[in-house]
Amino acid sequence: MKSAILLFIILSVSCMTAKLPHSKGFGETPFDKEGHRGCRGLMPENTIPAMLKAIDLGVTTLEMDASISKDKKVFLSHEPFFNHEITTKPDSGFIEESTEKRYNMFLLNYAEIQKFDVGLKPHPRFPQQERIAAIKPLLSAVFDSVQAYCLKKNTPIPQFNIETKTTAKTDGIYHPAPEEFVDLLVDVILTKKMQSKVIIQSFDIRTLQYLHSKYPQFKTALLIDDFDKKAFALQLKDLGFLPTIYSPAHKLVTDLLVKQCRDAGIQIIPWTVNDLASMQALKNRGVHGIISDYPNLFAGLK
Repeated sequence: MKSAILLFIILSVSCMTAKLPHSKGFGETPFDKEGHRGCRGLMPENTIPAMLKAIDLGVTTLEMDASISKDKKVFLSHEPFFNHEITTKPDSGFIEESTEKRYNMFLLNYAEIQKFDVGLKPHPRFPQQERIAAIKPLLSAVFDSVQAYCLKKNTPIPQFNIETKTTAKTDGIYHPAPEEFVDLLVDVILTKKMQSKVIIQSFDIRTLQYLHSKYPQFKTALLIDDFDKKAFALQLKDLGFLPTIYSPAHKLVTDLLVKQCRDAGIQIIPWTVNDLASMQALKNRGVHGIISDYPNLFAGLK
């Protein structure tokens, strides 16, 4: 039955070639304000201080990236190695861009990883970012810190949009194969009883397919890169099921794409939008949310 529904939707959206008005039948959800890597424009990315700052700014979802250490710990990091832009070594020195990939965290135990600072070095692309001592935290510590902070502030616990950082060409080099990666990630989520609050997103459809097969109760988001020009219907066909969210680079969003998502019953939440005018234009187009490095800008949306 699910296969038949998917095939029907794929055939339907593939026939849409003109600019059409938004579907009226799609059930609306509150506009999702997502802080990218917490709030990368304002605080060190993928750190607990960034997540707590984003909560203060009123986000409804904390977006973050997961990586795996040598001793199978799930922690937050966009790259599987220590990025030269943000890292200070334990000896207070900096990492050169030419050598950063040698600092492969998949080959380090988490106790070694937490000796590196990722908040004190001025970020060359985010001058507003506050300099503060910070480490790459365990996902379990992020859950605990966010829950405690929300309880203290008497504010709702946000959603957690967690990206699996995997690619086929780096399996076993920078991360486990998708099955092991997903199992490790889900184990933390289930242990902390956070499954109702979690969305798992990925550019790597293998992780989403495995997740959907083994843990169908989880919400999923299909990430689409800006160079991916494949038709929406073919992307769904490749994935093999309907994700909860379709999350394209924001420049790919068109009126037709918004309608296709709405007709399929999929939320469309583009990334990464860092100016208010673009945010407002996308909201006016009918997207269901936005991911931004600057969640402080959400206050200006109408």
